[in-house]
Amino acid sequence: MPRIASDDGLQQTHRIGGSSFNFTGVRLEDLGATEYTLVTIAVDVTGSTAMFADDLRKMLIVAIEACKKSPRSDNLLVRIVTFSTSVRGVRELHGFEPLSSIDPKAYPQFQPDGLTPLYDATFSSVGAMVQYGGDLMENDYLANGIAFIVTDGFDNVSSTSPSMIAEQVSRARREEKLESLLTILIGINASEYAHQLETFRREAGLDQYIDAGEVSQGRLAKLASFVSQSVSSQSQALGTGGPSQNIGAII
Repeated sequence: MPRIASDDGLQQTHRIGGSSFNFTGVRLEDLGATEYTLVTIAVDVTGSTAMFADDLRKMLIVAIEACKKSPRSDNLLVRIVTFSTSVRGVRELHGFEPLSSIDPKAYPQFQPDGLTPLYDATFSSVGAMVQYGGDLMENDYLANGIAFIVTDGFDNVSSTSPSMIAEQVSRARREEKLESLLTILIGINASEYAHQLETFRREAGLDQYIDAGEVSQGRLAKLASFVSQSVSSQSQALGTGGPSQNIGAII
């Protein structure tokens, strides 16, 4: 795995192979467990989310806080990214960190603007998990992963493509970079793009597309619950040789 430089004493920067995308992750020597579920949540902060950006941030906070209550919380490494041309494409709020070290209330207020690099955000989400998960497995850790990409629209500016994402997904399985990998695309306020998003899911080799419906406080609370329950299920499946089998498809 390409390593670029250390951001500090705990985090190390890596480049996703075959791209210009970077990500960070805690140094392996600082990990305390022998097995981990990698969790990535990518949140759309483009201009069209302006009316509910605060609610999206609250959803993210609630999801992370709920994950902290999981009996497997010590076995979760979490990466959070936002995406929009206004944040130069894909921006890490933080790379893969132990859940215990994350204070979600410190996440900055979202400042929605710009266009939608959905493909790039998905490529970064999947590619980073494949790279980092492979590093874990090569160093005798057991690892699986789950990624959520939350968007209210469709791609209109990316440099990557669905086929490039599909290759990352295929690589994870072909080269056994992770025991299992689940990838979930979630549309919120995105009913007019349902066909395009489902087509993208299929072409990119993602596991699910879920239309979460129109934005409301109750709907986003359900989305946060879905994320935390899905993370818990995937983590509990670690060591079984396969992905979680009980993640629902309705929010």
